[in-house]
Amino acid sequence: MKMRLSVQVATKLNRTHLLPAEITHLLPCLGRIEIDRQATGPQAVSMEDSTACIHGSRGLREPISEDIRSEPFIVASIAKATLPPNPQVDWDRWVGDYSLVRDAIEATYSDQFKDFNERMFTPGGFPRPLAARERKWKTPNGKANFTVPESLNNRIEQGPDIFQLITARADGQFNTTIYSEDDRFRGVKGGRQVVLMNKADIERLKLREGDRVKLSTAVDDGVKREYGGLQVMSYDIPEKCILAYYPECNVLIPLWHYAKESKVPAAKSVPVRISLDSRAEA
Repeated sequence: MKMRLSVQVATKLNRTHLLPAEITHLLPCLGRIEIDRQATGPQAVSMEDSTACIHGSRGLREPISEDIRSEPFIVASIAKATLPPNPQVDWDRWVGDYSLVRDAIEATYSDQFKDFNERMFTPGGFPRPLAARERKWKTPNGKANFTVPESLNNRIEQGPDIFQLITARADGQFNTTIYSEDDRFRGVKGGRQVVLMNKADIERLKLREGDRVKLSTAVDDGVKREYGGLQVMSYDIPEKCILAYYPECNVLIPLWHYAKESKVPAAKSVPVRISLDSRAEA
């Protein structure tokens, strides 16, 4: 890798950790299932789920090693070693009692985290206030307004042979960490090297299920981006749209192809061409 420095805090070793930079630090930390003992006793942490509900969590298992530290401990230690002292931030007290961190969060965002520590273990969690959840639209006309995005970058080619690639993760995957080669969500078993296509598109391209194909990014920027060895699989997906997994297909996404304001890579709409992979067929 060309990075000068890589620092990762992790609960479990995975492939990403085996791609070091010039200087690499891998800092193992406690997982949520392990008991986190600090100066004031066992600690609880909070987490927010995909529905914006806050849940509390306490570890139940003894740590795998007495030398493993918690994420708050590691972050606070790095901060103390690199930042000048700040009377407003008592790293040692925060590490010794995580509830003080939540008190500070509540003081900062009192409208969202009122009685944070008291409500943390409410069954089902407690929801952060979201106006849209209550069908309240904070817009000039009081209604939900939909906007039409601008057209795609003019470097992206257009044509009947161009498909929109959606990159996705499988159920046995957390972010880019892959725990299983199967995807029970989509009925994929035994490998991730697949491209899911509408049956009509498979027939139109004169392909067959099981054929190995190559995806090529359809952009005119002088950079060649290809990813092959993908097995064609029929799936209930709109025509001219295909789906394959990330991070494998990240190589197809141009660095400049991202959302205008957030700068998030446009990984759900990558223009590609599909062709038989001659190397896979050989």
